[in-house]
Formats: sequence, C-alpha cells, structure tokens
Amino acid sequence: MRAGLVLITGLALLFGGAVAASVTESLRPELRPGSGAVSTAVVISVDVPVHSLRPRARPDVADGARVVLASGNTGFDRWIAGFRARAASAGIRGDVLDRAFRGVRYDPEVVAKDRNQSEFKREIWDYLDATTSPKRVEDGRAALRRHSRVLNRIEAHYGVEKEIVTAVWGMESAYGTRLGDLPLVQSLATLAYDGRRGAFFEKQLIAAMQILQSGDVNPRDMKGSWAGAMGHTQFIPTSYLAYAVDFTGDGRRDVWSDDPTDALASTAAYLKRFGWRKGMPWGVEVRVPRGASFGNTSRMPSDWASRGVVGTDGRAVRDYGSARILQPAGPAGASFMVFANFDVIKRYNNADAYALGVGHLADRIAGGPPIQASWPRGYDPLSFDERKEMQRRLKRKGFAVEKIDGIVGPNTVEAIRAFQRSVGAEADGLPSQQLLSLLRRS
Repeated sequence: MRAGLVLITGLALLFGGAVAASVTESLRPELRPGSGAVSTAVVISVDVPVHSLRPRARPDVADGARVVLASGNTGFDRWIAGFRARAASAGIRGDVLDRAFRGVRYDPEVVAKDRNQSEFKREIWDYLDATTSPKRVEDGRAALRRHSRVLNRIEAHYGVEKEIVTAVWGMESAYGTRLGDLPLVQSLATLAYDGRRGAFFEKQLIAAMQILQSGDVNPRDMKGSWAGAMGHTQFIPTSYLAYAVDFTGDGRRDVWSDDPTDALASTAAYLKRFGWRKGMPWGVEVRVPRGASFGNTSRMPSDWASRGVVGTDGRAVRDYGSARILQPAGPAGASFMVFANFDVIKRYNNADAYALGVGHLADRIAGGPPIQASWPRGYDPLSFDERKEMQRRLKRKGFAVEKIDGIVGPNTVEAIRAFQRSVGAEADGLPSQQLLSLLRRS
C-alpha cells in the first residue's frame, strides 16, 4: 500500500554493530495491502543498486498518438503518448487522461528516491521504540477519543477492534499528519517510464486512472507518497480499487480528505477480508523456559502452558486459538505467543516487525503495558525524555537534527556520529547514556 515499506513510515533507524535481531530495511516504498511481499521473519532486505538517474530511452510510439503536454523531456512525452493508447485499451476515457496528465512532468527527484535506497540496519527494539514511542501512543489515544464514534461504528460493522485500526493509522501516516503531498499521477508516470520496476508502476498508474474515472477524487487532490501510497492508511491504487469502501455513504471512497472515515473503514474492510477474528489477540508476551527451542510449531496456549510457556503474569494464556512462539531478538529478548490475527496484520505489510509494531501499539493505545522483557541492546539506552535532551544538545551544538521528537532515525544517528567524530570518540551512532554524558560535559 504502503509504497513505502513499513513506515513504518520514515522511521528507519541506523545503528552500527551486527546483532542477530537486526531488521534490515531499505528506504524503498513499503509494501502495501495486496502487495504479495515475501516475508523473511523480521528481515526486510533488498539490495538496491544505485544507477544513473538518466532514464532509459523509449521506442517511438505510432504516428498519430496524442501527447497532451510538453514536459521538457521528449522521451517522457513519447512514453505518455504510448501510455495513452494502453490506457484507452483498458477503458480509460480520453478526457480523464487529459485532466490527469495536465501539467505532469518527469520528476527526477522521485527517481532519485527510488534509486538511492541505501540499506539501514535497525534492531527490533529500536524499531519498536520508534513505532510505539510515548508520543505515538499519546497521539493514538487522542485520535481514538476524537474519532471514537466512527471507530466504534467501524468495529461493529467489520469486527476489527478500533485500537488495531487506529494503530495501523498511526503506523502509516502518524494519524493523518503525514499523508504525502506529491502529485500521484506524476510520480507513478515517472517511475513507470523510468523502467526499473516499470510494469509494476504502470499497473498502479492504470489503477489511478480508473480511480479518477470513477469520480472518487480529482487529479488535483490525488496526492500521496513518492511511490504511490495514498491517504490516511496508505493504499496503493490497485489495493484501493480492490478494498476501499465508502463508509460515509457520500458516493465516494475518499481516503485523502481531512475526514479519515473512509480510510479507516477501508483498513478494517481489508483486515476482515483476510480473516481478522474479533476477540482474538494478535499476540501475547510470554515467559519461556530457559533453553527451550520452538521452531515454527503451532499449539494451543494450554498445550504451550504444559510446556512451561505462560503469560507475563505466570498464568496460562487463554485458548484463543492455535499459536506459535516468536522471539524476534532470539532467546535473549522478548518472546511472544502470536495468533492468526498476527498473520492478518502481515497481509497489510508482510514483515514480523511491522505486525509487532501495529499489535503492540494497539495494546498501548488500549492502556496495556510496555513490553516487559529486556532486549539485548548492548548499550545503556536512553529514556524517551533523555533522547529528546540528546537531540536538543546536538542541535544546540550545530549538528543537523531535524526534529526534537525522541525518535532516533537516520538523521539523528548521523548527527550523533558527527558529534562523536568531532570529540574523538568512537562514531558508533548509539543513543546511549555514555553519549548523553559526553554531550553534557562538552
């Protein structure tokens, strides 16, 4: 959906040191509903070569094909003419194409974002620190209160708990504050023409034309991420066509407006479509016997309890259904008993890390506790307030920190490393107590 992979929107955390629990994640668009991504446990990793930004040449289109703009890039204009013919054969009217492509130009910045996707390593605990930060939890509770009436209606209609829907919203667009503001047709056309994943993006562009032709949105308001994810919960166009709903009853499936109703209902409809079971948790943090090995075995919780796997309260977990044991950082970190709903969340973005983020954020929004087990961090971590103090001190010293938000993303990590280099310390980029002490002294 999320073209942008786990958004985990813009939260890639860059940390040094090889740890078994590391989540390797490129900045390429996150996979969105219906993407068919292949899961590799908590690892999302794709090697992305950095190519020239120069577009590949396109064959000339047949004489008489209509070009509706002069973008300043002759090859791109020829490609648009060819695309018009292909779109027309898919049932898109000429007037829709005229309006959609008015003013569209080849956007090299979109290509740069698609090409320059260096890999970032973040450990699962750093990822969860960011996705379930105190601010995100607080904002989620506020969003739940503000939209309680519509979220209750959505839960009653689709049978998907309002906290889960709210958590997806928080993960995808920070509760509607980061919807993406790029013209969608221009971004998709640029990427389809560029050719690295041309077939995929042309398919999305055709779907975008179908959305425009349906009247759900006009080209001016059809905006999104650089890779085509749209609206409050970041559907890509093909997923929108398949799963978006008009919950307000105004005749449009509007996921872009300030009113998030249709987007939130569409998310619930998507999760229901893939088997969400109301009343079943996504997962439960558990205690496991020392030295136990689990593999991918599924058992009823009562069976797990007979083998020493119990909740953090020391009691057997209720028999909600068959479950497996997930240890994203290995036996040295937290353990979770995950149920079928965990895999339903993964249909939204096919990564264990994402499903853990959504599930735990939903629990925290509902008033649940933080994860109880400690993580094998390898350093003395900072609290949320201490991370903000660290960022303030770095910024006051002239290092490039964009936001004082307590979220340690690539920008903050680079600022840490720059500071460490400036004082002759090891540039490990870690947000540690040792770093904060050094900042306070210098």
